[in-house]
Amino acid sequence: MAVSGFEGFEKRLELKFSGHDDPKMIGTGLRRIDFDSIQQVLDAVQCTVVSAVGNRHFDSYVLSESSLFVYPTKIIIKTCGTTQLLKSVPIMLSHASDIGLNICSCRYTRGSFIFPKAQPFPHTSFRDEVEYLDQSLPNDLCYRKASVMPSKKQKKSSHSWHVYSASDHTDHDIEDMNFDHEDGIFTIEVCMTELDQILSRNFFRSFGDSTPGEVAGKEMTKLTGINKINPNALICDFAFDPCGYSMNGLDNSCYSTIHVTPEDGFSYASFECVGFVDDYKSIRETLKRVVQIFRPGVMSVSTTSSSSQCMSRCVTNAVEPLGMKRRSCTVDEFPAAGVVVFQTFTSVGRKRLV
Repeated sequence: MAVSGFEGFEKRLELKFSGHDDPKMIGTGLRRIDFDSIQQVLDAVQCTVVSAVGNRHFDSYVLSESSLFVYPTKIIIKTCGTTQLLKSVPIMLSHASDIGLNICSCRYTRGSFIFPKAQPFPHTSFRDEVEYLDQSLPNDLCYRKASVMPSKKQKKSSHSWHVYSASDHTDHDIEDMNFDHEDGIFTIEVCMTELDQILSRNFFRSFGDSTPGEVAGKEMTKLTGINKINPNALICDFAFDPCGYSMNGLDNSCYSTIHVTPEDGFSYASFECVGFVDDYKSIRETLKRVVQIFRPGVMSVSTTSSSSQCMSRCVTNAVEPLGMKRRSCTVDEFPAAGVVVFQTFTSVGRKRLV
């Protein structure tokens, strides 16, 4: 493992809001926040927008460090490196309040940092992150829970999952996703390390390449087969110099996102998507394509939905035939988030890094 390098593991923050009674706000909500205000939020996080696209359901931004998605009553910010993601919370709550929206739930997740000592406050430890969120969120969000999966009592893994959830515990519809109830949603967050070295070369740019990031990103998307993960998605992609890649996919009200740090010694890739829990065939095919693109040595998959058993089997059935052996499975439930299933996998028959 490298002594130092770029931190690929992202921090992910999801904030949901309610309270827009103005008919002009319906269908727009948070999307009415102007770009200068969005950039103010990102300035606090210490990143910026490199590419953007939207559809009638939500706005999507590729960031210098990962992604931002803005729905009428929900915002998802995902950042890597040494960004200070949680510092966006007070500013985002203020902008939402200005347009008549109040926060009703918060969910924060992340994996285990490769370089934890490089992280700035409040990301210096999970305890610091929890305390910062507790102090930043209003008292109305009184149903709170924080957990590390798997626990220290269980078998140790290079991947663990940190989850914080807070809610006012009222029932909120999710019109942003065009579902009638929350039982219809799943979120999958995949973290992959020890990427196949040959496949990782696809995410490096040639020396002296002056192609714009948007153009080079489209080339990488096609070369790697990322465009085939969901052929129906509108893809907004970007290739960094000298290496690295990010993309957001928009498929009606559903999003997907991929981020790649390909350097040998601390290589990392992530994939995240949201969709329908009853479409298990699509979920399996999606995960298969992701694993085939990166061929990781170590992989973790976190699913958030209303069902633990079905999602657990679906993930395992998708990746184990590709040479990934499940090493752990942990299940926990969080207020206003649902059931979180966290599974870890390692490749079989492949020499591991030490």
